[in-house]
Amino acid sequence: MFLKNKKFLTKYTSEVQNLLSNTTSDYSSEILNLYKLIKETDKKKGKVIIFGNGGSAATSSHFSVDLMKNAKIKSLNFNEADFITCLANDFGHDNWVKKAFEFNTNKSDFSILLSTSGNSKNVINAANYLKRKKFNFFILTGMKFDNSLKKINPTNSIWVNSMAYNQIEIVHHFILLAIIDMIIGKSVYKA
Repeated sequence: MFLKNKKFLTKYTSEVQNLLSNTTSDYSSEILNLYKLIKETDKKKGKVIIFGNGGSAATSSHFSVDLMKNAKIKSLNFNEADFITCLANDFGHDNWVKKAFEFNTNKSDFSILLSTSGNSKNVINAANYLKRKKFNFFILTGMKFDNSLKKINPTNSIWVNSMAYNQIEIVHHFILLAIIDMIIGKSVYKA
């Protein structure tokens, strides 16, 4: 059992390293553009709004808190249980994220949407709303290259070429936290 698990871990580590290397290489311009858009939002006194479901919600929370606390850039994510259940109850699961953006977004803000599959209906509806209102937003996805979310905003997007949920989420997490450290200008600092 130990040897089998050790082989799995070695293979898994190699897969994630390759995904990180390939994604950051293939999408280096997009990553630098995402960095630039966040910095421009801060200069305009806007806030960065980030959202994802499930594991992507955890990534969104981590990014939002670190962006505010460590990079000193206003940020917001929609992970409060009372807020989620209120909007989902009143507007339906597929529309609550769109409504959250309606209530919280203005022209000086910048939004980031995460969806491992790129097919989460509530995220797609939010992206369509942001596009219709001509708000500036960015997408991080994985799974199929031609996923529904990526089609909405193909130029401001990063796609992770994997079908493994956790590995896609690791790469999204890495990219977003690397951008925070780029903004700060170092990777070792007092937290």
